[in-house]
Amino acid sequence: MQHGGPSNSAEIFQILADEYAREILLTADRDGPMTAKALSKECDASLATVYRRVSKLQDHGLIEERRTVDSDGSHRSEFETALEELHMEIADGELSLAIETRDELADNFTSLWSGIRGDE
Repeated sequence: MQHGGPSNSAEIFQILADEYAREILLTADRDGPMTAKALSKECDASLATVYRRVSKLQDHGLIEERRTVDSDGSHRSEFETALEELHMEIADGELSLAIETRDELADNFTSLWSGIRGDE
């Protein structure tokens, strides 16, 4: 789980306040991994807008890039939402965020399973 300090929290809130960034996150979650071109079409945004927002989302671990190889050998990138949960806390006049990604949930399950099997 990542914990965002005041400045990091503000950056993430700014990103999530952006309509295109939210739409990209939701579309890439709902429809699974998508190319930038497909996101552009689904989100009604220019390709440049999609790449800028995806870059910001990647910088904060909210979206992941997966590279695939087509049957003709060409490479392409697909983007998938990594964000699973976002928790906000206000305490002592400070705002903080806790972000949980899908990879962390999978790691937690693997660790739990290893503990049950006695591998640890």
